[in-house]
Amino acid sequence: MVTGVTRIRVAEAHERRCMSRITVIGGTGFAGSAIVREAASRGHEVTAFSRSVPDEQISNVTYVKGDAADEQALSSVISGADVVIGALSPRGSLADNFRDVYRTIGALADAAGAPLYIVGGFSSLRPAAGAPRFVTDLSHAPSEYHAELTTVAALVSDDLPATADTLNWVFVSPAGTFGAHAPGERRGQYRVGDDVAVEPAGGEISGADYAIGFVDLVEQGDKRRAHLNLGY
Repeated sequence: MVTGVTRIRVAEAHERRCMSRITVIGGTGFAGSAIVREAASRGHEVTAFSRSVPDEQISNVTYVKGDAADEQALSSVISGADVVIGALSPRGSLADNFRDVYRTIGALADAAGAPLYIVGGFSSLRPAAGAPRFVTDLSHAPSEYHAELTTVAALVSDDLPATADTLNWVFVSPAGTFGAHAPGERRGQYRVGDDVAVEPAGGEISGADYAIGFVDLVEQGDKRRAHLNLGY
């Protein structure tokens, strides 16, 4: 069953949260930068790790330049973190080793005793409880994206469930219309569901509102080894 929940007011969430040291791997991409901005605005100590450092930086955020395929570089930003967030895409230099990189991130987060939250994809969701994931039929998507969609979905269908039980992971899928091509506007609201899409037809959510929901989930910290999704 889809659980549609209107988000709690940010002011109420702020009253209950504790400040955390949050490392965002892929912190300058579309989703990553939105999450970095939202977490920093709430007073968290945020480190953004990425292949390049942006010209326009968010105040009170530590930017670290590095290669996500470099285990030593990853370890330097994951060690000591309270929460690790993965916001990577299987493109460019990560096209062939995306899943291996996430296995490394998961192992490092587990060793650090930090939960791992991952920016997922819509195609890994289901249209109804018990139904096959959308990724089993990608006829709706251009063929050039098929490999990327199946690779991301494999994280939550195969790789994350196979990790040590000591690693707490939460895989957070957005609605279908999500990305730099459709940034949307900040409404200050969202719905959250499990692995059944709250918007089965695809729906939408802006980058800013996905980040609000994502950081709310991090602050609430009550989900364990779970696949969730955010949409309007």
